[in-house]
Amino acid sequence: MTTATLAPAGLGPPGMCGKLVRTLLIGPRAVGWEAGASWRDLGYLHPPEETLAAGQHERIRSLLFERGVEVVEPEELLPGLTPDAVYCHDASFPSRRGMILMRMGKENRSGEPAAHARIYADSGIPVIGAIEAPGLAEGGDLVWLDEHTLLAGEGYRTNAAGIAQLRKILTRDGVEVIAAPLPFGDGPHWCLHLMSLISVLERRTMVADLRFLGVPTFEMLKARGWELIPIVEEERSTMAANVLALGERTLLAIAANRKTNARLRDAGFEVLTYEGSEISLNGSGGPTCLTRPLVREAS
Repeated sequence: MTTATLAPAGLGPPGMCGKLVRTLLIGPRAVGWEAGASWRDLGYLHPPEETLAAGQHERIRSLLFERGVEVVEPEELLPGLTPDAVYCHDASFPSRRGMILMRMGKENRSGEPAAHARIYADSGIPVIGAIEAPGLAEGGDLVWLDEHTLLAGEGYRTNAAGIAQLRKILTRDGVEVIAAPLPFGDGPHWCLHLMSLISVLERRTMVADLRFLGVPTFEMLKARGWELIPIVEEERSTMAANVLALGERTLLAIAANRKTNARLRDAGFEVLTYEGSEISLNGSGGPTCLTRPLVREAS
């Protein structure tokens, strides 16, 4: 496992857009991309192809290394997981004091938080709490607006009980947790996280799928001074709103979203891209989903 030991004090100021210093990655070969549960049961578009997925994932890893990001990743096969485990953003969540283990809303992902706990124990990364039944919470529904404000999407993957537990865990840090109801979309089996709708690009700037964003959430963000760059709607199905901020106005995005990426470049961002036909589009997980940022510099 490639690691760097963290200071016992925690992970530093929470956020979504400061310069990315360290992240967790779990590659397709570590979870047996072609094995596990039926691809139809997972909601994939076609049977997983490990070689193609590995090549596309390697492009992401290379871009992170080029930007000086330290990567924590397992080198051995992680038993008992499905291909969904590559979307490592969801099973744990960073706070100032350490990681919080989630409780997955997608049943066949239930083993992932324990796998994250083992990785963190091996890497010297503190774990400060865990969501327990009846609570559900996934990292894709959790967006730091600033280091004292967390927006939590409430839907089929993250419920009110899970949000209440997050509030309790984060009380010590003086964090306000705001619930943001999510739309029904195509129903309970459709993967719709809050971060399917918004991604923080820098302080007070987001890319957003405005058609699906709830009116109270939209008005709250506008009242707090956020600028929302809308996606090109024809690129909704290729997850145009799922963009990873690397800091210093640099973003990582799926290459297929050419028109939305052009909007981001026009807004002054450098946009790095990768081909995500297999590692992203087949399993409905964009660049934020494929990374679990652990440490960022203050933005």
